[in-house]
Amino acid sequence: MKKLILLFTLFLGINVAANAQAKPAEFKFDKETYDFGMIQANKPAVIDFKFTNVGDEPLIISKVETSCGCTVPEYTQTPVKKGGTGIIKVTYNPTSTLPFNKSITILSNAKTTTKVLYIKGNVPPTPTK
Repeated sequence: MKKLILLFTLFLGINVAANAQAKPAEFKFDKETYDFGMIQANKPAVIDFKFTNVGDEPLIISKVETSCGCTVPEYTQTPVKKGGTGIIKVTYNPTSTLPFNKSITILSNAKTTTKVLYIKGNVPPTPTK
């Protein structure tokens, strides 16, 4: 009986140690919110959200969605290795003269599978002549 308990404890310890070794992929962004401030109507505004994979496993982005069609994302398509960097480029096309607040949702294999970035700013009315 003692041998069985010892064997079970040894097996459990090895299993826990093996699982604790590999840290899942994880994002570390330079910034998660960007304020464009005042921008001109009908002139695209672009921001690059740079990130590093701080996990041990390769980071794979499966999808990037935006809160409206006026915001277009481009992102690193290849797996980002441990310590590697990637970019999520966001282009906002202002069509109305209002303050804006948009979200960019990232779906990936990271420890936190869903990550949300934000852009905001204001588009003042175009002066009339």
